Amino acid sequence: MAVRGIRGATSAAADTREEILQATRELLGEMLRANAIADFEEVASILFTTTTDLTATFPAEAARELGMHLVPLLCASEIDVPRRLPKCIRVLIHVNTEKPAREMTHVYLRDAKSLRPDIHSAQ
Repeated sequence: MAVRGIRGATSAAADTREEILQATRELLGEMLRANAIADFEEVASILFTTTTDLTATFPAEAARELGMHLVPLLCASEIDVPRRLPKCIRVLIHVNTEKPAREMTHVYLRDAKSLRPDIHSAQ
């Protein structure tokens, strides 16, 4: 069995706890759905990053709200690159799977769709 990475990103409308958690729940839900992950035992870990303008809460709290109590979660800040997408939440889910890398579905929502126009996830 291999460990595969699934990338995703979204944007928050505002730097509030509620908005960060809502946007993160939406993104995680779509990433899990698009990759047919129903059992959190398949999830090895998740890395969350936010742009430096999002500081109201940790996006990992959204994963805990979804029931990921045993999944290792880590939050970090993105590099503050000028003129890049503001209020952005990025996620990297590591999953244990038999699927090849080409079958992983990466998900970009809201304004973050502009980050990877080459990826067309089912949204």
